Amino acid sequence: MKEIVIPNSYNYIAVFLTLACNYRCSYCINYFEGGTLTRQRLSGRDVVRGLNRIVSRDDLPITLQGGEPSIHKDFIYIINNIRPELNIDILTNLQFDVDAFAANVDPNRLRRNAPYASIRVSYHPEVMDLEETIQKTLKLQEAGFSVGIWGVTHPAQEDIILEAQKKCKALGIDFRTKEFLGEYQGKMYGTYRYKGACDKKFKKRVLCKTTELLIGSNGDMYRCHSDLYAGRDPIGHTLDPDFQIEDVYRKCDVFGHCNPCDLKVKTNRLQEFGHTSVDIKFNVMDDLVAEKVIR
Repeated sequence: MKEIVIPNSYNYIAVFLTLACNYRCSYCINYFEGGTLTRQRLSGRDVVRGLNRIVSRDDLPITLQGGEPSIHKDFIYIINNIRPELNIDILTNLQFDVDAFAANVDPNRLRRNAPYASIRVSYHPEVMDLEETIQKTLKLQEAGFSVGIWGVTHPAQEDIILEAQKKCKALGIDFRTKEFLGEYQGKMYGTYRYKGACDKKFKKRVLCKTTELLIGSNGDMYRCHSDLYAGRDPIGHTLDPDFQIEDVYRKCDVFGHCNPCDLKVKTNRLQEFGHTSVDIKFNVMDDLVAEKVIR
C-alpha cells in the first residue's frame, strides 16, 4: 500500500479506535447532533496496517481516542505495534487496569518533547471519582509515563473542576482546563471562529479545508468531526491501497450544523492560541471555478 503523507499544514491526527464509551456524560460533545454512535471496529491488526502507512513529523503524533480507546480489545497490541517512527498520544478517561498497562507498555513509547502530556486523562466529575483518578494518574506517573489530567469547565461543575485542579497541582499532577463546548440551559458555550456555524438553525453551502486527519473506528477517514459523528460519506479508508491525502477545499452543504470541535478557537499542537481546525470559504460559486474541489 502507498504511504499516507501528512501535509505540512496539518495539526492533528485523530484515531477513534471506538466511539463507544464506558460512561455517558450529559454534555458529551460526541452527541452534539444526537443520533447513535454505534460503529464497526477494525481488528487491532488492521488498525496497525492502516496507521503504519502514515508518514508524519516528530511534532505531530497519532492520537488514540474515542469514545474511550481502551475499550478496544486490542488496545495494548495497537500501541505496541505502531511503527516506532510514529509518536503516539492517548486521550482516555483512565478506566482501565493501569497496572497491566504499565506492565505491558514501555513508558518511552508514549513520551516525546512536547508542551503537554502524551497521556491526557479526561476528568468528568459527573461520572468519575477524583481520588481514583488521582491514584491511577500517580501510578502511571511513578512508572515513568508522561500523563496529565484535563477537566472541562462546564458551567454546572466549574467550581468542582477548579478545586480538583488545585488538589492535583499540590500532588505534582499537571491538571489543565478546557473550555466547555456545546449547549447548556438553552445557551451555546464556546469560542468559535464562524458565527452561527454550530447553532443548527440553517444549512449553507461552503468550501471547507481541514488541518486534521480524522480516522473512524472502521478505518473510514472524514473531512470533519461533524461528518464523523453523523456517519456521512468518508473521503477514504486506511486500507485503500491507493488513498492519498489531498490538501484542498471540499464542498460542504451542511455549514450551520458544524461540530464545535472543528470551529472552536484553540491552541495548536505547539500550545499557541488562535488555531481553528478548518478554514471556510463562503463565496462558493466563484471558488468552484477557481479551485480544485472534491467531495
